[in-house]
Amino acid sequence: MPSTESQQNRLKEWFPHTSKPFIANAPMLGFADYRLATAVTKAGGLGFIGGAFDFSPSSTQLAKLDSELIKARTELGITDSGTLPIGVGFITFTPSGFEENVVPLLEKHRVSAVWLSFPKEDADHGPLIHAIRDARVKSEWSVKVFVQAGTVQGAATAAEQGADVIVVQGTDAGGHQWARGASLLSLLPDVRGSLGDVYDVALLAAGGIVGGEGVCCCVGSRRGWDCYGDEAPASIKDSIVKAQDGAFSTVKSVRHDVFQSTDVFPRQYDGRALVGISWNDAQSGVSDEEVIRRYDEAIKQGDDHRRTVWAGASVGSISSVLSVSDLMEQIQQEVKLTTASIMGCI
Repeated sequence: MPSTESQQNRLKEWFPHTSKPFIANAPMLGFADYRLATAVTKAGGLGFIGGAFDFSPSSTQLAKLDSELIKARTELGITDSGTLPIGVGFITFTPSGFEENVVPLLEKHRVSAVWLSFPKEDADHGPLIHAIRDARVKSEWSVKVFVQAGTVQGAATAAEQGADVIVVQGTDAGGHQWARGASLLSLLPDVRGSLGDVYDVALLAAGGIVGGEGVCCCVGSRRGWDCYGDEAPASIKDSIVKAQDGAFSTVKSVRHDVFQSTDVFPRQYDGRALVGISWNDAQSGVSDEEVIRRYDEAIKQGDDHRRTVWAGASVGSISSVLSVSDLMEQIQQEVKLTTASIMGCI
């Protein structure tokens, strides 16, 4: 594979507005809106909007995405039809309609990147990547394809399918992930070794990265942090800040989705979230039906304390809520202090 330095240079070439190390936010549907994405881009990273999982012609998610991308262009002051320095992420376990309804929308807005995650089968991404690359050639659209992978085989398949960037997600990550996976510490070098010199792709790391030291440890990738945007209730941000010892305060399970009636992911995926009220109720013997009823009733009353709070194993390292610009500056400074020693042991 290309060296770490050459990957840095390539990402800089692809996304010239970005600074080193390359940092992006996770495209968390429902939380990563145009405000978060544009703030990340303005701060020197690559901002991603959480796009959709419903790709039908009548999808309200795609209609909202269209509006979000218009707002992003206005927020960034880009009035011409040039490339929009924003990416969009999609959950792909039901890919029907992507080629017909999503690709033209993205091409219209000329986004910089498309991030694909959570297919039902790894092979399902092949036609989607082909459609994006075909549109890229026909319209001289400089879009890059990111594919998230949680296994060595998944990464290899993505590389074979023509992904430009593979986001290697370890099980330390917050939110949805592979039920059978590995920590980033072991998964990233395994993926890097398996791809060898055969595939010319860039690697980014995801999972438990909350600061500059974490980014340096994954210096072959440089994917940034999982953070909640402005749409998140204050109670969620408060829970993140107060959490300690991620090994104790978070747990991987499909139950987090069950409790809030969002259990739509294929069974090869689960999610890491804070141990919360619903989890504790279930552990004490409360039935799923009753937990769901309590959740629904709380939401009706405007009480967010039963909502699932997706959080990674490094949540204990987060002690305050920072603005995107402050967080980016902090990470960059931490990288400068630690890169020399880390680079020596990659």
